[in-house]
Order: sequence, then structure tokens, then C-alpha cells
Amino acid sequence: MRAAAIESTGTADVLQIMDVDTPLRIDSEVLVKVVAAGVSPLDVLARAGRLPASVLGRFPAVLGYDFSGFVVEAPYGAHPLQPGDEVYGVAPTPRGLGSYAEYVSVPSTHLARKPTRLSHVEAAAAPLAALAAWGMVIDVGKAHEGQIVLVHAGAGGVGHLAVQFAAHFGAHVIATGSARNASWLRELGAMEVIDYESSRFEDLAVDVDLVIDLVGNAREETSRRSLSVLRHGGLLVTARADEWPTMAEEAAAARVRATGFAVAPDGQTLGMISRLLESGDVHVYVDQVFDLADAARAHAALESGHTRGKVVLKVCDG
Repeated sequence: MRAAAIESTGTADVLQIMDVDTPLRIDSEVLVKVVAAGVSPLDVLARAGRLPASVLGRFPAVLGYDFSGFVVEAPYGAHPLQPGDEVYGVAPTPRGLGSYAEYVSVPSTHLARKPTRLSHVEAAAAPLAALAAWGMVIDVGKAHEGQIVLVHAGAGGVGHLAVQFAAHFGAHVIATGSARNASWLRELGAMEVIDYESSRFEDLAVDVDLVIDLVGNAREETSRRSLSVLRHGGLLVTARADEWPTMAEEAAAARVRATGFAVAPDGQTLGMISRLLESGDVHVYVDQVFDLADAARAHAALESGHTRGKVVLKVCDG
């Protein structure tokens, strides 16, 4: 099959189109013909060699977590998902073959039916980011009415969904973002937007119940500075705990709580998210779409730091 893969880690141009073996469906896996694949920061980290070398397994390595497409082979005749069904989900990459390819074989528990109102391109943008946002905001953060929730990088792939989830469940949402994204973030449900280019968020946000940190300490110590805006007993949930080995001690000293977070594929949770996407209560925003052959350009666009929402690869017509 045709895939965008890498023979070694490096800059975006190591991504090349090549022929690789079509994955063999085994056990409870579902073979899916991929129409579109989402591009995530985790893909960029793997391609750049910023994950442990053993994670990628062997080369050539096909990257990509998110996808949307059609079922080609089901685990068995009476399985709920059958050939022709439209699905979206998360591939078991980077240890296995990812979604930057014409086909992907994934455990059935990694899948959900694609919301009918979403195109395959829109659906491919959702799974990993939506599961991460849901996990941080709802499962861990327990966002609810009356809370003040601060979302860092609110205009990003995970951030724009985190803003919507928190607002949907009644929280007062403060988002950090650039001035050009301020009005859009308010449309998504943010009650306040802090321009990180002109203001220090700790000067404007106080008594916050929950901080969703998608930036980390590598950029102006955002994680550490966030401790000061939390009320006593408040919670910081960060996707970048690897950059902060003293997180627990510093949080305890500030009389707040802090935890890292790692997203896991979960078709059941994705099914719940699907209902919000289907109803239009939550929207996924696709900033740029590239052909599979232009995967290197897609990675470069994401690394520029100026994308809004998600970047998606179009793999085939569907």
C-alpha cells in the first residue's frame, strides 16, 4: 500500500511516500481503508526523534494516530462493525503501522462510528485531540458548573476542544491564545481570552479551579507559573509532565494539586464524544488539509506554531 513513512528520524523532509506491506488484520482488529488522517504533535515528536528510539520499532515507520475511513474487514460476521461502515479512531502507532497510509488495522476498541454530519477530513481531526481534551477536562478535571477553568493554548488541536468541553459542562472558561484567535475562542465558549503575547496570564487569572496545561515548562515556564493562579486545593492537569520532574513537590508547596496526563485510545469514550459532534454542541476545526504526498509540508505547518485547530492529510477520495 501507499504510505507516508520515514526511514530515519529528522526534520520534516524525512517523510517520504513509499510502498509498504498492507497490515494483516488479526484477532479482534478491524481493517480500515483510510480516507483522511489527522496530524498530531505526537507524530512530530516521533518523526523528530524526540521519543525513545525503541518506541518507533523498525523502519520504515508509518506515523499517524488519527484516521477516518471505511471498514474493509471485520473481526467476525456478527461484529457490530461491518465492511462499508464509516468509522474513525486511533491507530496503535508508533509501535505499529500508523494512519498515514491507505489502510490501517486497529483493535475494535479503538474505533467508533463516524458522526454522519462530519466529513472524513473533519472526523480524522477529532479522535486523539478529543480524547485528550475529554480526559483532561472531564475524566480528571471533573469540569462542572461554577468552576473556573483556564485552558492554555486554547486555539490548538486539543485546546479548542478542551475549551468547548469545559464550557459545555457549565464552567467559566478562560483561554490563553493570540490576539488573532480571541474572537474565535469566545465563539467556542471562552468567557475570557488572555493574549499571551501582550499579557502575563498570572496577572489576570485568579482563584482558578482547574488549569489545562498544553504548553509545558519549556515555553516560559508556563506549567510552574500556573500554580500561582490556582485556588488552594485547585488542580493542574498537564500534558507535559515530562518537562517538570519536581511537579509534585512544587504543587504541594503551593497547596494545590498537579498531575500529568497521557491519552489512551477508547472507542467507548469516543462514542460519547461523537454524540456531541453529531448534535453540533461541539465542533472540530480543520485549519489546513494536505494530500498524503505533502505530509512533510503538513508537519512543517504544525511545527510553525501558527495553526488553529487541526491539520489533516487527505489519503484518498471518500
